[in-house]
Amino acid sequence: MRRVLTSIAGLALLAACATPTPYQAAEGGRSGYAENQIESNRFRISFEGNSLTDRETVETYLLYRAAELTVEEGYDYFTVVARATDEDTRVTSTGWRSSYYSAFPVHYAYFHPRWGWRGWHDPFWDDTSYRESTRYEASAEIFLGRGDKPDDPSAFDARDVISNLSDDIVRPQTG
Repeated sequence: MRRVLTSIAGLALLAACATPTPYQAAEGGRSGYAENQIESNRFRISFEGNSLTDRETVETYLLYRAAELTVEEGYDYFTVVARATDEDTRVTSTGWRSSYYSAFPVHYAYFHPRWGWRGWHDPFWDDTSYRESTRYEASAEIFLGRGDKPDDPSAFDARDVISNLSDDIVRPQTG
């Protein structure tokens, strides 16, 4: 019975994580946006997605949060002073061999004069598979301004950004 409950809990957790990160605040260890105020009109913002959130979505959510924050603070436009997108790629293995052998410090191996030390291979039990996952985190430092947007390619009209990107924003499902 205990094994069944553990399996059900694991599947429920897996199902909850099987969607891209929605546009949400990063609170309680979950992915999303965060900001730090540097000066009265200067902020550092970031958006971190899970392994199902693509780079374009992470960067779109970052721009949307910058525009939303600009309006919330009573400003009209923002200028991106610095911007970066970090990529974190990991390869994980699954299967009997990776889980069974990880608990034991001794592994079977043999030495071949041509290829060096080789791991033990059993064609019947070695069903290890590998999965690559990539997470993106975009960050920017922005300067907020009032009035007409300056003629600068790194300046954005906050209300235009909100209007143009709002259809691409996926908010968390309630319920």
